[in-house]
Amino acid sequence: MADYKVGKLINEGKTKKIYNLLNDPTLCLLESKDRITAGDGAKSHDLEGKATISTSTTVKVFRLLNQAGVKTAYVKPAGPKCFIAKKCNMIPIEWVTRRQATGSFLKRHPGVPEGYRFNPPLQETFYKDDANHDPQWSDEQIITADFIMGGVKITKDEVDIMKRITLVVFEILERAWAVRNSALIDMKIEFGVDSDGEILVADIIDSDSWRLWPSGDKKLMKDKQVYRDLSNVTQQNLETVKRNFKWVEEQLDYIIEAPSPLVVIFMGSPSDKAFCQEIAKHATALGLKPQLRVCSAHKGTLETLNIVAEYEGSGENVVLIAVAGRSNGLGPVLSGNTVLPVINCPPLRSDNIERSIWSSLDVPSGLGCTTVIYPEAAAFAAAQIHAMHNHLVWAHLRVKQLDNFLSLKRGDSKLRKS
Repeated sequence: MADYKVGKLINEGKTKKIYNLLNDPTLCLLESKDRITAGDGAKSHDLEGKATISTSTTVKVFRLLNQAGVKTAYVKPAGPKCFIAKKCNMIPIEWVTRRQATGSFLKRHPGVPEGYRFNPPLQETFYKDDANHDPQWSDEQIITADFIMGGVKITKDEVDIMKRITLVVFEILERAWAVRNSALIDMKIEFGVDSDGEILVADIIDSDSWRLWPSGDKKLMKDKQVYRDLSNVTQQNLETVKRNFKWVEEQLDYIIEAPSPLVVIFMGSPSDKAFCQEIAKHATALGLKPQLRVCSAHKGTLETLNIVAEYEGSGENVVLIAVAGRSNGLGPVLSGNTVLPVINCPPLRSDNIERSIWSSLDVPSGLGCTTVIYPEAAAFAAAQIHAMHNHLVWAHLRVKQLDNFLSLKRGDSKLRKS
């Protein structure tokens, strides 16, 4: 906190305080409390150590989302109980995503069996109003409320954007928790508008924000529902709740880090280096670890196969990309001598386009190499293969799809308003 001077208290909730930062009006400090509540504050207890656990959990979750490319208000940690965030005008809506039916959903929809699975996930919205127990709102209610936050009017476009971001956040975290054999049943997030007028995932995401069932078993739940269900709260009960929260915080250490999977880019000639570096740039942006190699299937077949053997015996997950044009023997030779995935990406030139593409497509029977013609497409194809086994690469791809949606949505909105 040496770089920041804390100013006055902006707002105080049941479980956190928010302070101005005097030397940067665009930022604020969020400080968690050693307090746990339920039922819109009707049930409330001190819980020593919860603030530290909650802050650490939030920081790790936001680090994961930021790493994937999701835009959030989180900036950096600022001590055991605090973190720095972009100051936002908060939109008074809770955005809930459900994978399985449980909790309040069952009360509102009698007859639906607990555990009913929503594919795609079900999305609901609730207006933040403790006095009226956070009533459920429709899209139409949000749109016609005429919210204006940070100079941004919340129209159907903004609602669509927040719904899509909410879904992506849930899917990223659901995929991440699956790494620890835990099912993310449902979760809630909130949005705010920063000083630049951008809508960001904001507030706090911790064990108060979701239902989490290890091994998909409700009896093993590690979230705040354990506290909600207590009819008689003892100190021993509270310690159990705290241990659950600590377990979640510790498990996140295994989730927020994962090895970057390898993509090896073979070029038939050093003259293709610039083309391969373009593939490597896109691969790195998707969370992959690229390596460039030079070998020729025609001029050095044995050496090419020896290099492939290095990667087959490495114990790593590897995808191969073959960059060779004219008579592309590199991709088919690789594919015919390894079970590793092989992607052809011939460097096209004006005098050899048809020959290069055809030599990559017209491969002998029994080979499974595929062909793309743009460096970005080669990186995406490799990432999609790795994403089957790497939740961080999967998250990068999901956010790329989100970015495409946001770009089109905002472009359409700008055109209609011009």
